[in-house]
Amino acid sequence: MNNKLFHKIREAVFSVLPLYLLVLVLNLTPLVSFSAREMVVFSVCALLLVLGIGLFSLGADLAMTPMGEHVGAGLTKSASLGLLLVVCFALGVLITVAEPDLTVLANQVSSVINPTLLIVAVGVGVGVFLIIGVLKIVFSVPLSELLSFSYLLLFCVAALIVERGGDAFLAMGFDAGGVTTGPITVPFIMALGVGIASTVGGKRAGENSFGLIALCSAGPILAVLVLSLFAKGNIENPVSPEDYAMAGDLLFSSFSTLGSVAWEVFLALGLLLCFFFVVNFVFLKLPRRRLWQVLIGAAFTYAGLVIFLSAVSIGFMPIGYKLGGALADVNPYFLCGAAFLLGLLVVLAEPAVHVLKKQVEEITDGTVSGRSMLLALSIGVGISLLLSALRIVFDFSILYYLIPGYVLSLGLSFFVPRMYTAIAFDSGGVASGPLTSSFILPFAIGACMAVDPSGGSVLRDGFGVVAMVALTPLITIQLLGFRAVLSRRVREKLVLRRMLTASDAQIIEF
Repeated sequence: MNNKLFHKIREAVFSVLPLYLLVLVLNLTPLVSFSAREMVVFSVCALLLVLGIGLFSLGADLAMTPMGEHVGAGLTKSASLGLLLVVCFALGVLITVAEPDLTVLANQVSSVINPTLLIVAVGVGVGVFLIIGVLKIVFSVPLSELLSFSYLLLFCVAALIVERGGDAFLAMGFDAGGVTTGPITVPFIMALGVGIASTVGGKRAGENSFGLIALCSAGPILAVLVLSLFAKGNIENPVSPEDYAMAGDLLFSSFSTLGSVAWEVFLALGLLLCFFFVVNFVFLKLPRRRLWQVLIGAAFTYAGLVIFLSAVSIGFMPIGYKLGGALADVNPYFLCGAAFLLGLLVVLAEPAVHVLKKQVEEITDGTVSGRSMLLALSIGVGISLLLSALRIVFDFSILYYLIPGYVLSLGLSFFVPRMYTAIAFDSGGVASGPLTSSFILPFAIGACMAVDPSGGSVLRDGFGVVAMVALTPLITIQLLGFRAVLSRRVREKLVLRRMLTASDAQIIEF
């Protein structure tokens, strides 16, 4: 156990260190000036971030992934399809309502939409689309067809919102899809898909294991867009700089944050564990040794998430907000360059990304390497933040990115292997995790407030960065698959040419 934890923490160090060093280097330039107090707090929180990611990753291996696989396989074997769908809907609602990542976004838009109403709507959206995802696995429906229909429906609703003059809510609606698939939701739902697909079997069991995260990201977007048709609130100045300032009484603020985060994570994991033990009592009947392993893993997951989310809220959110504002004040080009570098590095520190990487390597037997996937994700997220910075500077609708982006990504899905499409669309939801909503989103909001101090453009231009982080990996990872297809065809042509041009002596020797 100690060796595994040491290995996870070492991985976390290499994930967080580049981001920390980038902020440190920027602080040594005339572009940004953080106080000594801010840098000390940020440094301590970076260390806590490493510890939190390490504990969470170990807990995901011991508890979250096995729980999802057991529930998926057990319900598929023991229950009727109707009961499986009802349980999956309840599961989708419960774990989404308690997802800490979603709470972060809801609190940042509380002046526009009631946070409780937003969270419940998103939970129902996840539950409905989780049902669709399970049906996709059971009946082996191509993911590209479901996604094409889903996003066509999304853009129809978006067009209706624009026609009614509510385009300020579009960016926030698409952000909801990214933040919903957070650190608790991702490992469990991904493993649930693996369990169901392995039980159903078939030639495409590996391919069918992916795709649930992609569909569960579309549901919240649709729910929030529909909800925004009836939203009323302060859209001219939805945020206040005081919300992102580092607390004056840091000790009291830290204990307050730690307490609220501990309760939110306890609620999330508690609901999930209760659900698992009920399913185990009725269907699975797992031995006590497995149950103890789940409980120990859940304890590691709980400790890791509390440390991670507290560190992000205390140290990373204020730094992100101030960094975005300072760079936008100096020069828009510096803002765009820093945004690209942040995107390259921040995805490496998302805890759920490492869960996805491990699962991809296992299911594809190393065909899709974790290193190539991380590289594609980093480039994709870097480009997404660069494009988001340009939108902040030039102030235009996010639809100018989303419509061609999704058309391209869905178009690629018809030309690349289905496995790459499923992995790509899952990666989009995984990449937009808690560090994105608690560091990159404040970074974008700080830049917006510097460009427009009145705050009138925040809802339109500041939000939407999470949606962009969820979009670009769909393209970059599918391009990775497209390259694999081309490489295979080139190799086949070379082999065929050698065979056709070979002499009789070479054939006899062969």
